[in-house]
Amino acid sequence: MKKRLIAYFSRADENYFEGELKYVEVGNTETVAKKLQKITGADLLAIRMETPYDRDYHKCVEEARKDLEENARPRLLDLPESLKDYRVIYLGYPNYCGTVPMPVLTFLESYDLTGKRIRPFCTHEGGGMGSSESDILKSSPGAILEMGAAIPGSKAEESDELLEMWVDSFYSRGD
Repeated sequence: MKKRLIAYFSRADENYFEGELKYVEVGNTETVAKKLQKITGADLLAIRMETPYDRDYHKCVEEARKDLEENARPRLLDLPESLKDYRVIYLGYPNYCGTVPMPVLTFLESYDLTGKRIRPFCTHEGGGMGSSESDILKSSPGAILEMGAAIPGSKAEESDELLEMWVDSFYSRGD
C-alpha cells in the first residue's frame, strides 16, 4: 500500500486571472496536477462532474455558490471502486467560495480514507486555502491531513519550483 494518487478537480473554460476573465483550454488545477505527477510519479485521477458547471465564469460561480449553500454533493463520473492501494492522496482543487468545491467533497465521502495521508493543493486568485483544509477533515474522518500548498492560478504554469519544495518537505520528514 505504498502507491500515491493525485486526485484533482479542475475547470477549464472562462477563468479569472489577476483581475480579468480569460478562456483556457486546461484548468489551472489540472496544470498543477500534471506538474505534480512529473515530480512524484503518482497516478492521476480527474474528478469529473456528471453535469459540469457552466463554461461562463459568472454562471459557474453562481452554480458553485448554490451547491455550497445547499451542501450539495454533485454526482461524479468514473470513480474508482476503491482507493485501498493508495497510502497518499494529493488532492487538488480550485478555491471556490473560500473552500473546496462540492464535487471534491463528493469524492472524499465516496471512500473510507482512514489512515490515508491527504496532501491538499489548491489554485486561487487571492483566497489561499480558505477553510478547505478543515472542510476536508470533516469529510474524511480518520484521514491524516498534511500540509497543503496554495498556488495562484495565474502562476500555475510557473509552479514547478514551489511544488518541488512542497513535495521535498514530505521526504525530509521520512516519507
